[in-house]
Amino acid sequence: MDTLKYSRVLLKLSGEALAGANKSGVEIETVDSISQEIAEVVGLGLELGLVIGGGNIFRGVSSSAQGMDRASADYMGMLATVMNGLALQDSLERNGLDTRLMTAINMQEVAEPYIRRRAIRHLEKKRVVICAAGTGNPYFTTDTAASLRAMELKADALLKATRVDGVYDHNPESCPDAQMYTQLSYIEVLQQRLRVMDSAAISLCMDNNLPIVVFNLLKQKNIKRVVCGEFVGTVVQGG
Repeated sequence: MDTLKYSRVLLKLSGEALAGANKSGVEIETVDSISQEIAEVVGLGLELGLVIGGGNIFRGVSSSAQGMDRASADYMGMLATVMNGLALQDSLERNGLDTRLMTAINMQEVAEPYIRRRAIRHLEKKRVVICAAGTGNPYFTTDTAASLRAMELKADALLKATRVDGVYDHNPESCPDAQMYTQLSYIEVLQQRLRVMDSAAISLCMDNNLPIVVFNLLKQKNIKRVVCGEFVGTVVQGG
């Protein structure tokens, strides 16, 4: 019998996760596959919040590096996350889930404004809450938004879904000898500058003692394994 380790989690998905084999855009087959796994864990009683990136449509940081105003680029990136949120919401609802898309930038024709107490109430009613538009402020990444929302929603853990099995000492996609960590402390991540999440996100989790689980989204059933307490990926916690 499946037993949940966590009662409420915040799942951070990159925009690229929705692109599947494509370099950009949204691949419906991939989104539906993710939705089916989410539906399975929600069916076990898990309360689930989601923060989604927008890198498959627009990357604010890379555009600002090419000379674009950083604030303008970041706002464009926030709008990209809303587009991804709508695609994910549609897929989740086709898989039988009740959802709420909530945005940090007010756009009431397509989504609810993000209000913390309302979002918590949605979770209590077993609705999947999709948080889009980052924090609503430029100069903050969706990693930081995920940490912030996890804290606000009183999540038991922050789950970071990636394309690799966990956190490595080197990039495993370019270095075949890279070694994966099974456990790390927040301090080790910061000192070694490991690319788990940006430093602001890690520091926020450290200050509030929120565990981070980094795992491979591309392996089927991994979301379920993580929320049921199996040793999957890398766990970041402790001093």
